[in-house]
Amino acid sequence: MADSVAAGLADENETENEDKEREKRLFSGVRKTEKQATASDLTETLGFYERKAKYKERKSNVSDLSLVRFISAELTRGYFLEHNEAKYTERRERVYTCLRIPKELEKLMMFGFFLCLDVFLYVFTLLPLRVLLALIRLLTLPCCGLRASICPYCKKSSGSRILQPAQVCDVLKGFIMVLCYFMMDYVDYSMMYHLIRGQSVIKLYIIYNMLEVADRLFSSFGQDILDALYWTATEPKERKRAHIGVIPHFFMAVLYVFLHAILIMVQATTLNVAFNSHNKSLLTIMMSNNFVEIKGSVFKKFEKNNLFQMSNSDIKERFTNYTLLLIVCLRNMEQFSWNPDHLWVLFPDVCMVIASEIAVDVVKHAFITKFNDITADVYSEYRASLAFDLVSSRQKNAYTDYSDSVSRRMGFIPLPLALLLIRVVTSSVKIQGSLSIVCVVLFYLGMITLKVLNSIVLLGKSCMYVKEANMEEKLFQNPPSAAPSRVSSRAHRTKHTREPPGEPEEEGVSASVTTQPTQRDECPAPQIPTSESDQFLTTPDESEEKSLIQDDTELKHSPKKDLLEIDRFTICGNRID
Repeated sequence: MADSVAAGLADENETENEDKEREKRLFSGVRKTEKQATASDLTETLGFYERKAKYKERKSNVSDLSLVRFISAELTRGYFLEHNEAKYTERRERVYTCLRIPKELEKLMMFGFFLCLDVFLYVFTLLPLRVLLALIRLLTLPCCGLRASICPYCKKSSGSRILQPAQVCDVLKGFIMVLCYFMMDYVDYSMMYHLIRGQSVIKLYIIYNMLEVADRLFSSFGQDILDALYWTATEPKERKRAHIGVIPHFFMAVLYVFLHAILIMVQATTLNVAFNSHNKSLLTIMMSNNFVEIKGSVFKKFEKNNLFQMSNSDIKERFTNYTLLLIVCLRNMEQFSWNPDHLWVLFPDVCMVIASEIAVDVVKHAFITKFNDITADVYSEYRASLAFDLVSSRQKNAYTDYSDSVSRRMGFIPLPLALLLIRVVTSSVKIQGSLSIVCVVLFYLGMITLKVLNSIVLLGKSCMYVKEANMEEKLFQNPPSAAPSRVSSRAHRTKHTREPPGEPEEEGVSASVTTQPTQRDECPAPQIPTSESDQFLTTPDESEEKSLIQDDTELKHSPKKDLLEIDRFTICGNRID
């Protein structure tokens, strides 16, 4: 009995001891976890506690991972695009911009094409009539040279101009065309064709690339030569002579037009050889040359002004290529005795060249606008700027002819191309008999009709574009008298001389686009002569210093200027920094 009681007490003591040991273990475990938590909260530089904690977490999470759970998570994983709404909206607008580029670009190209066509037809239609009228005026007014104070016939003083500046420029253009046409008679087109045809394909490809570069260089410098001639011939004679004379400038212009016409003739001959080659390999290589243009322009940074210059260059290039294709077709039709069946043989190649040119322009402009974040609405601004040039040339304060304005803006000079087309047509078409003369007269009247209709439609469209762009107020402002590159020198001159006060402009009176330009008074108010030594004796005022500083800052930060503030004398192809 006593043994059983003792055994029961021993068992109770053992259970109590086990409970105490369990409590001790739990208490020690809680203290350890608290110490680990506090240790993990501490920033250990060696990362000892962090490695232990990560190891335990990895060991506890290994059991939770499984291939089925991973696959199910990948299949059911979701995301919300609305959390980044601005980004995806911008991407969608980029896609819409790329889709709108072909339509907007072709609108600009079509408008620019008809502008170039209007200038090109002007050389054949109105320019000969204007030259004829100027020569009639020059020959029928001998009384002005009789030193009379006032002529009884023309009612002009003896010191006034016999010919207006515009008439002088027209006469110079006519003389240049006549002299260059007689010089082109000594160039044998057939010999040039066979000389080029005997070259290898790779050599012709290199020659064609060199001709394209030379054509841009000629266009860039040629209009400067012509402008220098026009200004030298029409400059007021009261000023001190600071030029080499009209005759040297005239011969420089004749030499330029002749060399540029020969250059375009070599281009047309190379294209003709490519059309007549049997395997068409040269034509394929020349077409692939257009796609190289994408690589050279797409991955460069473009501003709006640079894109405007490139668009003008593309318009000029497209019109020139169409004219070269016309020359090639005329030469080929002449060789096959004007057989219309041969025209259908050339038609697929012509369509292929035109399609490649359009495709390259669309792809190039689409990616340039995409990479530079330029909207498609910018092409409507370019169209309005070209329309502004056309409308402003019909104002009273017009300072240039529209044909010269297009040449400066686009780099398209019509004289060499028109000279080459006249040379090809006269050598391809033989005029014999009275019936041929009647056909030529009817063709000339048809060209005049086309020119007049084209001019009327372009003028109406231009007025509409200018009105949509809210540029009507800028039409009645005085045009810039100097290039932006000479702003600093002009500011330096105005520091020493003061301009005479001009007549106040009449507000609210709009000039018509069909009125003739008025000539300024040739006798301005007398100015006080100043010498260069005076600049060391006087100091500029504070207002003048501020104006000079503002001019310098405008020159430094010029890339963001308006399209109409770009100098209209800038030849297309020049870089605008």
